[in-house]
Formats: sequence, structure tokens, C-alpha cells
Amino acid sequence: MRYSKQRELILTYVQNSTNHPTADMVYRKIQMAIPNVSLGTIYRNLNQLCKMNLIKKIVVPNKVDRFDRLYQDHCHIYCNSCGKVEDISKDLLVSAYDTITKKTDYKILSHDMVFIGICRDCLEGKGR
Repeated sequence: MRYSKQRELILTYVQNSTNHPTADMVYRKIQMAIPNVSLGTIYRNLNQLCKMNLIKKIVVPNKVDRFDRLYQDHCHIYCNSCGKVEDISKDLLVSAYDTITKKTDYKILSHDMVFIGICRDCLEGKGR
């Protein structure tokens, strides 16, 4: 694949982001450096970076997709109130993996899992 300044800026932004940005968040940030960039260009490049395994798409049912700088296996938890997305370590799910493997006779190669809940800040009334 040939070099693209847009793709490089998008990748750098996502890799330096800790908030699992949406395509619109990436668009607004990249637009500061490249004013004439289109949202379509952002989507195409985000999807290409996912195909290249450089970033990961987080699909939350009935919500806008988010993007993650960490490609290795891990899960996410999504706050249904404020929209925050956080990582969940694979270590927390070891017993679930073991149970699923034993019950299904499958060797798990990867997963894509998002838990949906309400974060502590929102529960305490401090959310966005």
C-alpha cells in the first residue's frame, strides 16, 4: 500500500488516543491539519488500518463504532450513559475462556466482546 499523509495522521492520532475515538472524533482532529479532508476519507482509512491490523474497531450494538490503538486480544466495557469505552484485560476473563474451551471443544483464536453498563462516575452523578 502506498504512503498517505491522511492515513499516517489518522494512525498517529488513534495510536496516541486513550479514549477509543469515533470516526467523527478522528475527523475533527485531522481536519485541523488537513482542512479539506472528507469524512469518507477518514472512514476509508480507519477501515484500511483495521484490515492491516494496526488498530482495532470496537463495535457497540446500536452505537457508533469506536477505534482502539491496542490490537491484541482484550475486551471493552461501554458506559451506556456517557459513552466512555474502557479496556478490560484478558486476564480477567481467563476462567471464562477455560470454561468455553472445555464446554465447546473449540480452541479460541480471538474474540470481539463489549460489555455494556454504567460507569462509576455516571452512577455517582459525575458523568458527562
